[in-house]
Amino acid sequence: MRYRNLLKVLGPGIIFASMAIGVSHLVQSTRAGALFGFSLLLLVLATNILKYPFFEYASRYANATGESLIDGYARLGRPVLWAYFLMTVVTMFGVMAAVGVVTAGFFDNLLGVGNLVLVTVVLFVLGVSVLILGQYKTLDSLIKVVSVVLLISTVIAFLFALYHGPQARGVDLFPPVHWQDQKTVLFLLALMGWMPTAVDLSTWTSLWAVERMKETDYHPSLRESLFDFNLGYGMTIVLALCFVVLGAYLMYGTGVKPAASSPVFANQVVQMYTHTIGQWSYWIVAASAFSIMFGTSISVMDGYSRVLERASELLFLSPEKAKAALGDNKFYNASLVILAVGAFALIYFMVFRSTDPKGFKRLVDWVTTISFLIAPFVAVINYILVTRSAFPESHRPGLWLRILSWLGMLFLTGFSLYFIWLKLRA
Repeated sequence: MRYRNLLKVLGPGIIFASMAIGVSHLVQSTRAGALFGFSLLLLVLATNILKYPFFEYASRYANATGESLIDGYARLGRPVLWAYFLMTVVTMFGVMAAVGVVTAGFFDNLLGVGNLVLVTVVLFVLGVSVLILGQYKTLDSLIKVVSVVLLISTVIAFLFALYHGPQARGVDLFPPVHWQDQKTVLFLLALMGWMPTAVDLSTWTSLWAVERMKETDYHPSLRESLFDFNLGYGMTIVLALCFVVLGAYLMYGTGVKPAASSPVFANQVVQMYTHTIGQWSYWIVAASAFSIMFGTSISVMDGYSRVLERASELLFLSPEKAKAALGDNKFYNASLVILAVGAFALIYFMVFRSTDPKGFKRLVDWVTTISFLIAPFVAVINYILVTRSAFPESHRPGLWLRILSWLGMLFLTGFSLYFIWLKLRA
């Protein structure tokens, strides 16, 4: 691959990594290590591997057709697109709220503002403004910088943690996992739901890939597109495992539990880094952690708004008008505002005004569990899109990827049914 072509291709995969690294890694992976030691390492790795095909198909589809998965769902029939559209509307405010409150917590930890309501409002207004004014180009540039900084910081902290060993000496880092306990299963579903991120967000990668091709006026080969995606996906796997190890080494067995408050938890994460690297790194780490969460926040705003924009055009406009609407940002800008206002309202009543001290934790677990339960549907339709006869044969997945897809669909469906069975039995 030529260097010049590589620069044109890189972008969608890195944005995907930044979006994924946020809550699922900084929050859920750290909690996994802090609560279960190394016992969930294989589960985290397996979840990433078994979900891989359904995200990879987004890049594959965009490269083959020049359009997003949203357009693909429309080709499968309006009921499919309606189902995805309604799932998006049901989950988007919760997902944006979870990401937003975590981002506000890291910002408050960085500057000590002491007013999470004000911080959240400022961050949401800033995110909406950045996207309305700069859109993809600004997002692409911002994400590449903060992702590299956090990757380097995390790997350094991980290596230092391995060198120093676990904080709690003499503890069993492989405690038993009680699969019959409903509370444990709920946490595992929440962990897997956003590991590396929700399957229903796979459409975003295709939307970013299409936007990248427009911006650079370059249609990459399938190999180039998959290189970009695999680079980003590989980053998410490495960092997920690093955060589990950091949580296990620095929190498990010490008596320190992951905080239910967003600012306190943010401080715990930053302290994990500074404890291993040194206090001199506090401001670098705190700024990096906030930057990646802010990047995640903007990515989520952009992703959901693009989905709402394209799905609305296909559902509510005639085919001619839907085609003509490409590049018109009216739906996009309106979606940004609706998403920000709805997410802030959810944060305000579930976290800021709630008397429940665990409101932040419950919000994160709630949206990640829902994401896991709707994953089988999206996994199936993504698989159908890239394996049906209408899809170019040169871009169809090979045998090993098809086998992995079936294993992934069985994995997602099996755990969802197990959760429903536990709920009915309770």
